[in-house]
Amino acid sequence: MCRRSRIGLLNNIHEGSMSSYNQKEPREELKSSLAIKCFFEKHYSLRVVLLLFVLMGTSMVIGDGVFTPTMSVLSAVSGLRIKFPELHENYTVLFACFVLVGLFALQHCGTHRVGFLFAPILLAWLGCIGGIGIYNIFKRNPSVIRALSPYYIYNFFRKAGQDGWSSLGGIVLCITGAEAMFADLGHFSKLSLRLGFTIVVYPCLILAYMGDAAYLSKHREDLESSFYKALPDRVFWPILVIATLATVVGSQAIISATFFIISQCRALGCFPRIKVIHTSSQVHGQIYIPEVNWVLMFLCLAVTVGFRDTEMIGNAYGLAVILVMFATTCLMFLVITTVWNRNVVLAALFTIGFGSIELMYLSACLAKVPHGGWLPLLLSLITLLAMSTWHYGTKKEYELQNKVCLDRFLSLSSGIGLVRVPGVGFVYSRAVNGVPPMFAHFVTNFPAFHRVLIFVSIQTLTVPKVSPDERFLVGRVGPPANQLFRCVVRYGYKEGRWDHFNFENQLLMKVVEFLEMQEEASEPADSGELSAIPASPRAQQLVDVDAAPTASCSSSSACEIDPGVVSRRVRFEEPWAGAGEEEEMKSSEVKTLLEERESGVSYTWF
Repeated sequence: MCRRSRIGLLNNIHEGSMSSYNQKEPREELKSSLAIKCFFEKHYSLRVVLLLFVLMGTSMVIGDGVFTPTMSVLSAVSGLRIKFPELHENYTVLFACFVLVGLFALQHCGTHRVGFLFAPILLAWLGCIGGIGIYNIFKRNPSVIRALSPYYIYNFFRKAGQDGWSSLGGIVLCITGAEAMFADLGHFSKLSLRLGFTIVVYPCLILAYMGDAAYLSKHREDLESSFYKALPDRVFWPILVIATLATVVGSQAIISATFFIISQCRALGCFPRIKVIHTSSQVHGQIYIPEVNWVLMFLCLAVTVGFRDTEMIGNAYGLAVILVMFATTCLMFLVITTVWNRNVVLAALFTIGFGSIELMYLSACLAKVPHGGWLPLLLSLITLLAMSTWHYGTKKEYELQNKVCLDRFLSLSSGIGLVRVPGVGFVYSRAVNGVPPMFAHFVTNFPAFHRVLIFVSIQTLTVPKVSPDERFLVGRVGPPANQLFRCVVRYGYKEGRWDHFNFENQLLMKVVEFLEMQEEASEPADSGELSAIPASPRAQQLVDVDAAPTASCSSSSACEIDPGVVSRRVRFEEPWAGAGEEEEMKSSEVKTLLEERESGVSYTWF
């Protein structure tokens, strides 16, 4: 929605018409779609409400990272009290805490080392619950198969009345956990998820619940621990071990999904800047966020020790999941109408059909707010406040409202006797137009900067990846005599910034290519107008002098780069060197830029 219209507030300046935004099969835009877009574009307050609604759903998903591991692990280890009735509740809680600490302590290792065990464990778990379900159906009550008929849904609510409605708050736990599988959609294809859920997961779950119902029809006194009591003695311990391992795998899925969604929120400017570590060099989606990991672990332990009861944790878990589902359904109405350009009637039928069912579950879960359901609301509110405050403060107030206009900066520079020193200066800032306010403050107190100045802004767009031909936007700032340039570097929210040492080298070459393009053009570009610089096969290379001792270090183009702690010497290798093409550099600006680069390069972050 942010890409194709101004409905959202996450639009980036200078996104332009990127190829990543183009649909594979463009459809003619319907009048209803245009009407909805215009309605949101005219009312800024509605766009604010929409953003808050999306952030609320995102906060609930992050809350799932607390409740899923807690509920899963505590439910699995509670089976110990079936074999040892005299075992105190504190010991099961302590064992669950040990499992949770071990789970979060191993997150920094990544899943690529033990990921090959996940599929066998889940297949074994699903096979076990499906087999136990078939066993209970035929041994306890084969007539339970009739419960597949929709007639019994009507009959249940007709007889149970208000109690039947209240039971929906517990029934919703039967579908919790499905969101963890779809949260990893970025790691698997849509077809694999559909086939896996339809052919394996769903049939096994139905058999397991039918077997549980068959057992309860004969043993109603075992309502709280029917799963483990329905197991034959010979398979109890193997099932308990597999159940514990399966909870670890399921918890790993939702923890990884929490890391990933926080990383995407951070890339879109809706989450504070935190360190993201990529644990695998082959799979980009395997990431680890230390701060989030330890906060999740602390919250999981606090919920486990504080609640102790799976019923109260289940109330909180169910409310969080059903709120995520309802928010997703509501947003799908806008996606169907404004993104897919489908008929508004079709979108309304989808929303009403699924939304009405989810509202029934939501109403029952809201009745359990005093009994543990308040916790996901509190966590969501805290996360929502943090995300919305960060987005408003960074995107609106500081950078966009406090930027310094170019004319004021130039007049300020002339009044303080500004000195231009040899070299090239990179000034990094989030501002994509005007002069960064902190740089103007810096020049006021230290009236000197380099003869060639390049303002660099790194943007993360609302697409997974950006084509190399559309990554760099370069333009002038002011008249050519000022030697001021602006470069906007665009990344997708799933992309990383890998080669830090070669990055400035690429920026310099993009400016050179921009000047060459301006020389070839009949009319120079206006000040402030940015041009996309395509990927060039003759891009300049950065040679690591320390890693290549055979290379000569006496060249005047060698420079020192200190990435924070370790100094590293590098030299720029000219793309024209050895090719006899020196005469092609006809532009005096290109020559000036290369000469200033020989004098040195500095980097400043604001």
